[in-house]
Amino acid sequence: MELTDKTLIEIKDSLAKKEISVLELVTACLKKIEQTEKKINAFITLRNEEELLEQAKQLDSEGYDPQKPLWGIPIGIKDVFTTKGIKTTCGSKILENFVPVYDAEVVTRLKEAGAIILGKQNMDEFAMGSSTENSAFGPTKNPWDISRVPGGSSGGSAASVAAKQCFAAIGTDTGGSIRQPACFCGLVGVKPTYGRVSRYGLIAYGSSFDQAGPLTKTIKDAALILNVIAGHDPKDSTSLRAPVPDYLAQIKHTSLKGVSFGIPKEYFQKGLDQEVENSILKLIDILKQEGAEIKEISLPHTEYAIATYYILVMAEASSNLARFDGVRYGFRAKQANNLKEMYELSRTYGFGDEVQRRIMLGTYVLSAGYYDAYYKKAAQVRRILRKDFDMALQKCDYILAPVSPTPAFKLGEHSHDPLKMYLTDIYTISLNLVGLPGISLPIEVGKLSGLPLGIQLIGKWLTEEKLFQVAFNIEQLVDSLSYPNV
Repeated sequence: MELTDKTLIEIKDSLAKKEISVLELVTACLKKIEQTEKKINAFITLRNEEELLEQAKQLDSEGYDPQKPLWGIPIGIKDVFTTKGIKTTCGSKILENFVPVYDAEVVTRLKEAGAIILGKQNMDEFAMGSSTENSAFGPTKNPWDISRVPGGSSGGSAASVAAKQCFAAIGTDTGGSIRQPACFCGLVGVKPTYGRVSRYGLIAYGSSFDQAGPLTKTIKDAALILNVIAGHDPKDSTSLRAPVPDYLAQIKHTSLKGVSFGIPKEYFQKGLDQEVENSILKLIDILKQEGAEIKEISLPHTEYAIATYYILVMAEASSNLARFDGVRYGFRAKQANNLKEMYELSRTYGFGDEVQRRIMLGTYVLSAGYYDAYYKKAAQVRRILRKDFDMALQKCDYILAPVSPTPAFKLGEHSHDPLKMYLTDIYTISLNLVGLPGISLPIEVGKLSGLPLGIQLIGKWLTEEKLFQVAFNIEQLVDSLSYPNV
């Protein structure tokens, strides 16, 4: 077994026992990146090799620090987080050469925990997409099949972990952008409760939706990462003050007898791929054999979730992206003759098609004649959807649902039909509308597709520790995936 085949927890134990050095570990990751990066395009910016090796040598000379839970472990960061001295592009030409002067809070916490930041990973431009095909720096490809997408918008982060370039990555989930790429790449992806992880330094797409979380190989790996990045941050006004339990310490093997799983009937209708449905039904049978209770539940307003989400998130995007005007930072068109032309040309040439589409739609629904008909109505439906989930979770402990209607689709398959692309998020967006936590985890490799298939578990507000516990026990019931050699 190569070092990069191991899980984060296994590597952490090996470092603690001095069975391996940080230098060996970083060298192994850099070698794997060299072998795979040209094929999958997971990174936008990779830190200087000499700098990384020097940092590894420095840590080895200082010796293992048990107070730092991620000491010496190489990790990747989605290129939507500000990183001091390292380019932060958001996958966009408009920020192609932007170098921040401060770290996002998530990055600060990872560094304080001893992690080694390898670089910034590819993403859909400003996190707008479900396939990582919208990046100004080219699409990322799925390590399981390079003719297919890795999901999005955190596709670079997911592909990097699946290709064994790093041991974990931090993504963001605005409408499923951690959970869906995790599913497509055979990983664990965690979307925490809204406000559980600081958004300070996370370049906003939809401020009331965005939430950072980990992409890892296992549930325990994800719990360890969330231990580090979760918690109140006074720099973020939406950050929750609730205490953070030790997620990893609370994970143990327990019986699923009596645990109730709600199956939303609206999620198992026309549009769900047969292989995906059969995979979930097989897992449901396993859960029944373990003594779990399976209950049919209803989320009656599911049909309105897609429209509600895209109205609200595009409105927020329109507002958030107004700052990119060519004046203060980022790309500026040189051929402009006056200020108005500079605004227009900088945004026209700086933003990609999908970002421009969402800005225009968002501006439209916020305009004076349409605000009440669209934005206000969508905000009201958002509250109704929250009630649906609250009522459903009174009848069961967890909701078990598909992550995506299909396994990973082909590159270019939906890129010319925005509505088809938006519908790939049909099972994930509701969670961001209501702010609840969810975990995506792999359950098998499909026999027909040869691609990873997964499920998502949804829990009550601030119950990540319970989600980790039940997800870990499900993880023990299914075969672990062998990650591909790209």
